[in-house]
Amino acid sequence: MQPSSRVTIRDVAARAGVSVATVSKVINERYGVSAATLAKVRAVIEELGYEASLVAQSLRNHRTNVIGILVADLEPFSTELLKGAADAIRGSGFELVVYSAGGRTGDPSGWEKRYLSRLSGTLVDGAVLVTPAVSLEAVPGTPVVAVDPHTGPSHLPTIDSDNLRGAQLATEHLLDLGHRRIGFLAGRPDLESASLRKAGYLRALEAAGVPADESLIRIGAYDPEVSAASAHALLTGPDRPTAVFAANDISAIATVGAARELGLSVPDDLSVVGFDNVPESALCSPPLTTVDQPIREMGHRAISMLIALINGDEVERTHVTLDTGLVVRSSTRALSRSPLL
Repeated sequence: MQPSSRVTIRDVAARAGVSVATVSKVINERYGVSAATLAKVRAVIEELGYEASLVAQSLRNHRTNVIGILVADLEPFSTELLKGAADAIRGSGFELVVYSAGGRTGDPSGWEKRYLSRLSGTLVDGAVLVTPAVSLEAVPGTPVVAVDPHTGPSHLPTIDSDNLRGAQLATEHLLDLGHRRIGFLAGRPDLESASLRKAGYLRALEAAGVPADESLIRIGAYDPEVSAASAHALLTGPDRPTAVFAANDISAIATVGAARELGLSVPDDLSVVGFDNVPESALCSPPLTTVDQPIREMGHRAISMLIALINGDEVERTHVTLDTGLVVRSSTRALSRSPLL
């Protein structure tokens, strides 16, 4: 046997001097093997570095003890969520596999179903779908928990955060600082969370008696390039805003960059607020005032809920909305009495 070749169950049986059936019993912890034989086979498994085929195990046991997380791309939001998922998986007896579409989702309404069908049954016992666009009612029979689904909660378990209240807090903060011309960089139109953030922005303006100005609302699409272009258009208009609330931190950071390119100082000439509180927000110059969305906790809760579903345990709540809060840093300041417009 060459050192580079894959060790098989037959190799283990030959080295231990037992049958393949006996090795299988040891691997699957079945009765009918003496203590001496058990110790001998385990020693050979360790010596040869044998690892049972995950697919073969799943076919025998109907379990893989592997959980999948499906993300459209690895960006700041999903990366933070994965950290929370990793915390939750420790000591659970499960392993975690991450499947990223690398942004190449093709059909935005069905990539999750395609990838889930590849993984379910023989590779994973259940899956967490991150911001899925799929119609959740059509997901196959594998246990699934959705994080921040595009269409909002369905009959399937979901974890999200209070996007409406978070957007209200962000806008109220700018209003309290004296700003009245507050621009808004909206997220992706197909996301329920993005719609709620826009609704929170509009609700805060209405409560303060400030008429909404459609010319101050642009699409950022959670994309840095789109956001930079939209921010540039906002800031070069005839009556530019004195503040901008962006629907996520990446869009807010792009706004800070656009302001800098136009010779505007943040926060002296323009206050900027983001949403998410990803690590990049604190590293921005200046550090970004933002809405804290408990992304790591969302990942932790999603994994914990999924494990309970896989194990058949009772789940107290299958639709969980976590609180959001405002983190004030250096990208916002009170509006001066005579702002430079």
